[in-house]
Amino acid sequence: MASKPGLLTEWPWQKLGNFKYLVLAPFIVESFYSFTTKGEWERDLSNLLIFPLLLWRLVHDQIWISISRFQTARSRHRILHKGIEFEQVDRERNWDDQILLTGLLFYTASKFFSGAKHLPYWNAKGAALAIFLHAGPVEFLYYWLHRALHHHYLYSRYHSHHHSSIVTEPITSVVHPFAEHLAYALLFSIPFFTTVFITKNSSIATIVVYLTYIDFMNNLGHCNFEIVPKWLFNIFPPLKYIMYTPSFHSLHHTQFRTNYALFMPIYDYIYGTEDKSSDSLYEISHEGRKEMPDVVHLTHPTTLDSIYHLRLGFASLASKPYATKWYMWIMWPVTWASMLLTWMFGSTFTVEKNMLDKLKMQTWAIPRYSFQYLLSWQKTAINIFIEKAMLEAEEAGVKVISLGLLNQGEELNRNGELYLQKHPNLRVKIVDGTSLVVGVVLNRIPKGTTQVVMRGKITKIGYAVAEALCQRSIQVVTVRREEFKSLKLRLPAKMWDHLTLSRIYTTEIWLVGDGLTKEEQSRAPKGTHFIPFSQFPQKKVRKDCFYHTTPAMTIPKGLQDMHTCENWLPRRVMSAWRIAGIVHALEGWDVNECGDTVLDVDKVWRAALHHGFFPLSNV
Repeated sequence: MASKPGLLTEWPWQKLGNFKYLVLAPFIVESFYSFTTKGEWERDLSNLLIFPLLLWRLVHDQIWISISRFQTARSRHRILHKGIEFEQVDRERNWDDQILLTGLLFYTASKFFSGAKHLPYWNAKGAALAIFLHAGPVEFLYYWLHRALHHHYLYSRYHSHHHSSIVTEPITSVVHPFAEHLAYALLFSIPFFTTVFITKNSSIATIVVYLTYIDFMNNLGHCNFEIVPKWLFNIFPPLKYIMYTPSFHSLHHTQFRTNYALFMPIYDYIYGTEDKSSDSLYEISHEGRKEMPDVVHLTHPTTLDSIYHLRLGFASLASKPYATKWYMWIMWPVTWASMLLTWMFGSTFTVEKNMLDKLKMQTWAIPRYSFQYLLSWQKTAINIFIEKAMLEAEEAGVKVISLGLLNQGEELNRNGELYLQKHPNLRVKIVDGTSLVVGVVLNRIPKGTTQVVMRGKITKIGYAVAEALCQRSIQVVTVRREEFKSLKLRLPAKMWDHLTLSRIYTTEIWLVGDGLTKEEQSRAPKGTHFIPFSQFPQKKVRKDCFYHTTPAMTIPKGLQDMHTCENWLPRRVMSAWRIAGIVHALEGWDVNECGDTVLDVDKVWRAALHHGFFPLSNV
């Protein structure tokens, strides 16, 4: 929102939320109905193609968003080395409003103006005229409109909303108040209006290509990495006056009073408003700088549609805790295609980049889903991916690599020990996060608790939690004989007195791993706290019980570039496994935590608190 919102700031359909797309429904239905019921010579193909054109614009913009986020997480050609936060994501959530506005204008013109009906596929004169009109009137008028929008009166009421984003993403280009978009629509209508109604030589191809050009250049200019190759300017030096670059426009978002041009900088050069550092910033950005992370967190997608919740997917979904959405079934063809492609050709990819003080962090993802980790014939391939990531981290000088989700499975790689055995001289430290996870679980148990029930699959973390509880003289109750025997085998004999096998229990504190069934949850007393020590959350089937999140902590305010949620966790909350790697690097511990090794739980817990990570209070 602008600092002093003016008239027509809000979009007319703002209160409709995701139902805003229904404003186009009557036009789309009428378009398809008219095309299918009328005779061959009466059908208006140009009207029918409006809806596919709008879909193409959505897809086109989303491709730019994904590419840009992928590049800014790994590219050495970033322009501004600053992060994006949740506030910017929320502010830019309505980037598709301008596509709805375009649809309404096109359908209205097609319905009420005969000149906008039955357009031909192609008209060369109309295309040439559209190019001339854009380079002349559109670019010229936009330049002066843009300068006017930077006058303090209009800036505070409208354009400051756009400039709230210092670090830009492609979608930043179209995030403006409604009134401002009306002005842009009027401006960009000059080529359309002229070729359709005055010269009557417009065509479907001209409209599609011109809109695609506008979207392409808008997205290009708001990327936070330099993508325009130098050889283009070497071949044709005057190109610098008719085509801007991401670095050229980024200066407008940092300096504000320079580089006002739409896509053609010539008007900035004519009127003396070009930033003097434009060329040097382009050169610096193009050369780039190599940024090696200190910490890498190795994760993987979970469910098939979790790819849309990654930072590279849909920004609006990635900024919220993961939850299955009913409308994702529409994307199933793309979902399955992406799964098959990553299965056959995928490689480990960078998901996001963060920074805490001077500590640089990256999250890498193995191109495998949770269900693939359960397939015995996939284990070798997954281990190859993880091992390759280890060696890449080693070569890059990474200090710590933490294993997230199923990348540390005991059956898969013995909690990471497999890689140390194969590469005993690894300098990068492998952290499975057990000690911090145990610390989180212990600190979620209410003070004064004397007995807990332990259920579900007992992993290395489960054994470590049970041992810590026994050391604190807290009784650990198991309900299955095999779990009781397993704990006795792994724990010292002096702790056996604190282990109990019983099917009768009244305690309301349950520590649960994977595999807890609905039937077992139904046996828990009313008001039971289900505290997981597993990587994945429990399914909530009881409304009269409390379900805690998987082991996690809130992050320090100084941790930058946090604008996505880690799987199902709330905003600015990290899993204990991921935090463990960060704390390990901050403390400079020269030891691995993998295999059977568990560090001093209290020491790791205190270190996490010292560095600004705090317990997650809600359940």
